[in-house]
Amino acid sequence: MVHSVLPEAMSLASTAQAGFTVIFTGDNFTRLLGGLWTSISIAGLALIIGIPLGVILGALRTLPNPVLRVVLRIYLECFRILPTLVVLFLAYYILPAEFNVQVSGPTVAVVAFGLWVSAEISDIVRGALVSVSDHQVDAGKALGMSGLQLLRYVRLPQSINLMIPATINLATRVIKTTSLLLLISVIDVVTVGQQIMESNRMSHPDAAFWVYGFIFLLYFIVCWPLSKLAQMLEHRAKERNNG
Repeated sequence: MVHSVLPEAMSLASTAQAGFTVIFTGDNFTRLLGGLWTSISIAGLALIIGIPLGVILGALRTLPNPVLRVVLRIYLECFRILPTLVVLFLAYYILPAEFNVQVSGPTVAVVAFGLWVSAEISDIVRGALVSVSDHQVDAGKALGMSGLQLLRYVRLPQSINLMIPATINLATRVIKTTSLLLLISVIDVVTVGQQIMESNRMSHPDAAFWVYGFIFLLYFIVCWPLSKLAQMLEHRAKERNNG
């Protein structure tokens, strides 16, 4: 029995080594890291655009204007109902064809993700702002504060601890969703992985398992610390609120 298992184990180890070696053949490793950097850069730019816009929209949603609140609510629900893939396809394939314009994949990705982020951030900000206790707001009004002063000196300082963890969680979602970028011709880490697998299809037919496993590891290395940071900040925010 040992004599029959040993050759199979050696064959499996040899296959695993050959598959994993593909990642470090030539410039494949550097290309994968470059693709990861593209994904992170697009996610970062989308967050830079979407967070300030979302904060403004979230603050506007707390105003007692029913028309404005309905319009912004529809804006949020559009991005929640439509899959991100559909948004990317609309922005990259359909709208440019309709208006006869050419837009690069990375630009479309940054704009589409940025609008998505702004919609999600607006809901995070609105929820955090309205969670501020009424007696603190009433105290600010009693001191003669205007609506803008109440937002700046009362609502925002009280709610910022709730916004940060949710925003970090959203950042991890954006980074993971960049895996869809290969569908709009962006050379991200998944696209590079597919190119490597295609070029090694004949010599290493089992390379897909190792390449995708390595991509999973790269996403994990980036997203796991952010997830733990969000959990830690959320725990501290709850302690402060309970204290």
